[in-house]
Amino acid sequence: MINVKGLTKDYGTLRAVDSIDFHVKDEAFFALLGPNGAGKSTTIEMLSTLKEPTRGTVEVAGYTLGSEDDAIRKSIGVVFQYSTLDGDLTVQENLLSRGRFYYKDMSALKTRIESLKSELGFESFMDTPFKDLSGGLKRRIDVARALLHEPRLLLLDEPTTGLDPQAREAFWDLVLSLKNRSKMTILLTTHYMQEVVDCDHVIILNEGHIVAEDSAEALRIAYAHDTLKIIPKSEDLKDTLKQDDVAHSVIQSTIHIPLDEPFEGLGIIDKYKESIKTFEIVKGDMDDVFLNLTGRRLDGEAS
Repeated sequence: MINVKGLTKDYGTLRAVDSIDFHVKDEAFFALLGPNGAGKSTTIEMLSTLKEPTRGTVEVAGYTLGSEDDAIRKSIGVVFQYSTLDGDLTVQENLLSRGRFYYKDMSALKTRIESLKSELGFESFMDTPFKDLSGGLKRRIDVARALLHEPRLLLLDEPTTGLDPQAREAFWDLVLSLKNRSKMTILLTTHYMQEVVDCDHVIILNEGHIVAEDSAEALRIAYAHDTLKIIPKSEDLKDTLKQDDVAHSVIQSTIHIPLDEPFEGLGIIDKYKESIKTFEIVKGDMDDVFLNLTGRRLDGEAS
C-alpha cells in the first residue's frame, strides 16, 4: 500500500525527516510514533500530498507522489487531530457538502451517506448541528467524512486527542470493526501508546530518523523491562539491596527493581521476603519502549 525510499524533508537548514525507508502492506494496521518534533506529522503530510518532499520516492496505493497526486488523494481518507467540519452545519449538511468533492451524482452520494450512518451508528443525529455533538460522536462523523469516497487507505493523525477514555475505547472499537469488514489499510499516529498494541507493525521516529520498527510485542520484548515493585517493611531493605549490588531505584518509598524476565522476581521476593510488606510485578509496556528509545516522555520532555 505504501512504499517509501529515502524520504527527506528540509525546512531551510532544519531537516525534519532524514532519508527514511519503510513499507506498509495492503490491509495492514500500521503505526508511526514519535515525540513532538520527531517528523511523524511531516511524514503524514507528505504521504497525503500536502507537502512536497525535498527528495526521496513515495508510492501510495500504486501511485507515485509528485506525478500522480490526484490519484493518491482519491485513494486515501484522513482523520485529522482536530476536526475540519463546520460546527454550524448539521451532520447531514457537512457530509453532503464534503461529499460533493467526490460525487457528481447526488443520488449516489446520498446512498453512500445512508450506508455510513447505518454502519457507524449516527442515524439519530443527522439533523444535529455538528458543534452540539459529543466528542465521541464528532469523531464518528469525522471518520464518515474520511470514508465518503471509499478510500483504500485511512490515515489517522492522533485521532483520539481530547477524548475521554470511554469515547477513546468506543472510537477504536469502531475503527477496528471497520477495518475487519472493509479490509482497509490503516496508518496511525498517536501519543497514546496503548493504542498500538494491536498494530501489525510499528515504526518509532526520533529527530527525523527511524530508531526502531517491528511488531508492538517484539518492540516491547526488546526495549521494555518488567519491574518488581516492593513496599518494604523498613528502610533497611534499601541498604541491603545496595550491599548485595541489586540494581534498583526508589520512587516515593517504593523500590523498583528491573527484571530481565518475570521469574527473576520470584527469586528476589523469596530472598528478601522477611523485609517485604507487599509487592507486585509490572509488565513492561509501550510507554517504556517509547521512553527507552527516544529518551522522552510522551509530552516530548527529556527524561
